[in-house]
Amino acid sequence: MKYKAAIFDMDGTILNTLEDLYLAVNHTMKKFSYPERTMDEVRQFVGNGVDRLIALSLPGGYDDKNFDAAVKEYRAYYSAHSDIKTAPYEGICELIDKLKKNGVAVSIVSNKPDVSVKELSLKYFPSVEYAFGERESDGIRRKPFPDMILYAAEKLSVSPKECVYIGDSEVDVESAANSGMDCITVLWGFRDRKFLLEKGAKIFAYSTDDVYRLIMSE
Repeated sequence: MKYKAAIFDMDGTILNTLEDLYLAVNHTMKKFSYPERTMDEVRQFVGNGVDRLIALSLPGGYDDKNFDAAVKEYRAYYSAHSDIKTAPYEGICELIDKLKKNGVAVSIVSNKPDVSVKELSLKYFPSVEYAFGERESDGIRRKPFPDMILYAAEKLSVSPKECVYIGDSEVDVESAANSGMDCITVLWGFRDRKFLLEKGAKIFAYSTDDVYRLIMSE
């Protein structure tokens, strides 16, 4: 096999979380009497963590008078409603199990809040031992900084060159590069191929079979 470990992004890569993210954003917008956002807008906003998502959603961005309160409201609501419409993409559970059965270590690294990542991972991917979300309060910077991904590689006892990062966004492409890893970019997620090519993506997967082949082939 080409890689000893596969580290997966969560939103748009292994879980279709878009509708729950959309509902949480618009719950927050309504709470502060702001215009609601469309599903497509939320699709483009996600990937850089909660603060960035809310800044892009608010009329005043980071300088909005309700920014801090809106982040707090979003976090509380999403924590309680992160699994209403969410589900794994077709073939993902089978892919992860197949990788593990064939000796590939698997981890999940996401910019979602750590508590949500761990809860969703435990429910849908119980065989994955290490799942990490945003923990900047612990001094571990979120993607595209390499901190979280390198921490996962360390926990899996592999070097960055022995890992591949699998994601669906420009943040994932940059994160993998910053971590010294190859990146497999899936095309069923929140960004389209043209956009991803412009952002430097080079290795694409159209299906979970493609992901498996790219990881296992020499």
